[in-house]
Amino acid sequence: MRKTGRPTMVDVAAEAGVSFKTVSRVINGQPHVDPAMAERVLAAVARLGYHRNALAASLRSGDRDTIGFIAADLSNMFYMAVAAGVSSVASRERMHLVMASSEEDATNERTLALDLCQRQVGGLIVVPTADDHAYLQREVELGTPVVFLDRPGTGIPADTILLDNRGGARAAVAELLAAGHRRIAVLLDAPGIYTMVERRAGVEEAYAAIGREPDPAWVVDALHTPAAARDAMLRLLDSDDPPTAVFCANNRITIGVLEAILPRGADVDVAGFDDFELSHLLPRRIRVVDYDVADLGRHAAETLLRRAAAPATGSHTHLVPTRLVDRGGVR
Repeated sequence: MRKTGRPTMVDVAAEAGVSFKTVSRVINGQPHVDPAMAERVLAAVARLGYHRNALAASLRSGDRDTIGFIAADLSNMFYMAVAAGVSSVASRERMHLVMASSEEDATNERTLALDLCQRQVGGLIVVPTADDHAYLQREVELGTPVVFLDRPGTGIPADTILLDNRGGARAAVAELLAAGHRRIAVLLDAPGIYTMVERRAGVEEAYAAIGREPDPAWVVDALHTPAAARDAMLRLLDSDDPPTAVFCANNRITIGVLEAILPRGADVDVAGFDDFELSHLLPRRIRVVDYDVADLGRHAAETLLRRAAAPATGSHTHLVPTRLVDRGGVR
């Protein structure tokens, strides 16, 4: 059944069986469109009763066939996998993708975002580092859609694509508690990062469900690299009361933890948020909070296209679900 409400260019593209970009070119009267394609688009426009609206402003001249993606750290394979998802949609729509990294710096993010807007890109996908994104308000008013990814932004109307960070962490730690573990180390990245805040909250909710709280002595944060996580885990293993299990709040931390426990053969159960390359080849079993990383990027790009087609609709948050899976061998 066709959805109700005002038809958009996305609807026209689906009805005609062509790309979003083809619809845009036909509706905006651009040259060199295959006549048969144009006829299909115009027939779909007539059937759906589509009316050209504010989209014309959002597709004005410039690099509007380009999507800008500002990640927090492109050296992290997580963001490269997300970018692959964005790229798959951009390629399908015959659009270009420009990627940049803020390096977790709010000033860098602002500079990159405004530079891309100066180039009149078709839209921005931003992994927020800044606390306030009101600096993009004028660009949004001029028709540049913005989608926040992985973390929520503030100060402007924008759609947001998030992981179920809290639910994934809660499920992982609840499973460790149900297995009888009471000395569970919790290793986190920078405490101010949204994903870390949510994952820590999930840990606390798992403990609260059994009427307990995490022991602060086994909670370590500000671990930004595998080496930092390895060193933190070694210190915990050498303590008078070492943990019997560990929850790692991201894949880099998991890698560092494994570098600490595997050479020692330490009897420590491991659960980590985010899968990572070659995890299935580990010599021992670990649990991983898994999800479709590329799907985050695809959702963000599709949402960006819908926002360009219907800029007046309200902002929405989409939560991507997670699941616990086994990786590595069984001990």
